[in-house]
Amino acid sequence: MSADQIAGVSIVITTFNEGDHIADLLDSLVIQEQPMEIIVVDSISDDNTLAVLEEYESKFQFVRHVSRKCSRGEGRNIGVREAKYPYILFTDGDAIVNAFWVSSVKEVFSKGYRVVAGKTIHIGYGPFEKLGRVELYFKDYPVTSPSVNLGYERALFLRIGGFDPRFITAEDIDLNIRAVLNGGRIAYCNNCIVYHRARSTVIGFIEQAFWNGFGRKQLTNKHKHVWSHFKASELFRPSVINFWYIIRGITALIGYMTCRIFGDEFVRHYTKD
Repeated sequence: MSADQIAGVSIVITTFNEGDHIADLLDSLVIQEQPMEIIVVDSISDDNTLAVLEEYESKFQFVRHVSRKCSRGEGRNIGVREAKYPYILFTDGDAIVNAFWVSSVKEVFSKGYRVVAGKTIHIGYGPFEKLGRVELYFKDYPVTSPSVNLGYERALFLRIGGFDPRFITAEDIDLNIRAVLNGGRIAYCNNCIVYHRARSTVIGFIEQAFWNGFGRKQLTNKHKHVWSHFKASELFRPSVINFWYIIRGITALIGYMTCRIFGDEFVRHYTKD
């Protein structure tokens, strides 16, 4: 199958209070290769996000939004259920995609892969953006590939149950592990580029680190049988060691221990209205 034979792609975005950034993302998406559609699931933002979405809907027939209070994972599940094309691309409201993102991902799908992980470049405050993620490989596949730049065959996504809405973070790692366990081949695409904003404040950075640690414990609870496949040297090999790396590690450990002690009940308390 060639890339031209792919019927189309559905781009699913989840957002909450990204009014300052969502227009930048949509500007980078509306110029992408057709046919495609853009579905934005907004978790009832209370800034100008809705006004921006309605403006783009009025200009482009292939842009639409759904307003639903939900977790990030459930928002993506909603978007996939609304999608009409056989391949799904995920990104976030604070990202910007390369002009050839869609065509590059389609090219990889045409080679028979059912999951495509693209290259994510962090932009923003230098010390934060240089840290990167701790990479994990399961059966030689990059399962830590983030959902800000991730593509799935819709049939596989639905068959494995989509994102687990219990997760605040690490829902993408959980999904990728389940995809591999169900025979999904993950291809890494160096030309499928998304630029993602790093946290711009210390509070935001610490909150993200806490929930990353919390999510990693959720992963160990859910996938006890797969962790023996990971190499300890990869789990703890940092890309850079600096003050913020240490702060992130300590905060993530607090999140990990919070999940270990309180479990998912802590999430329900944190997210309740």
